Amino acid sequence: IGSDSIELCGGTHVSSAGDIGLFKILIESGIASGVRRIEAVTGATALERFIESERKLDTAAQLLKTGRDELLPRIEQLQSGHRALEKEIEALKSRMASQTGGDLAAQAKEVNGIKVLAVSMDKADIKTLRDTVDQLKNKLGAAAVVLASSENGKVSIIAGVTKTESAKIRAGDLANLVAEQCGGRGGGRPDMAQAGGNQPENLAAALQSVLPWVESQLKG
Repeated sequence: IGSDSIELCGGTHVSSAGDIGLFKILIESGIASGVRRIEAVTGATALERFIESERKLDTAAQLLKTGRDELLPRIEQLQSGHRALEKEIEALKSRMASQTGGDLAAQAKEVNGIKVLAVSMDKADIKTLRDTVDQLKNKLGAAAVVLASSENGKVSIIAGVTKTESAKIRAGDLANLVAEQCGGRGGGRPDMAQAGGNQPENLAAALQSVLPWVESQLKG
């Protein structure tokens, strides 16, 4: 292109840039030191892509009930609202975890001075499980807690042990005790661990095995 042309080696050559027509770069990336790769469409294909992009802009403006010139401010407004809603949801989940923790604490069994609890929380996500475990550890004092949930064929498990008690019972061992029976494994710190599995049908029995396992560890 011009007298100081730098060749674009793409395997196809033309006598002049005008033969290419409309040129639309799709992807530009580095493939080696000092070498860049450009993927583009030209001619009628580039024109079709331009028309399709225009159509998508019109559709987006209609969906967001705004003009095309106001699309970016409208998207930024929606993103800001979405972030605010996410924060509100997290706050609600935290309050729910606190309330749930209070309800679940009554189900804990005492073994040699340690409160042990292993239960399932329907459709709780991993963060809710973790927050609830923290709430229960604070409420129960000396405790070993395993909470789990299952959805879409997957099992999520969080185990937590209060700091002093983690010298006798490791959270990772608790999490794996349940996870291995559900076709999975996990890991983490002595006081908090996470695991997963893909056999939710075994979860109830796996959780029931926690209390006798803790008893056997404390006897040893």
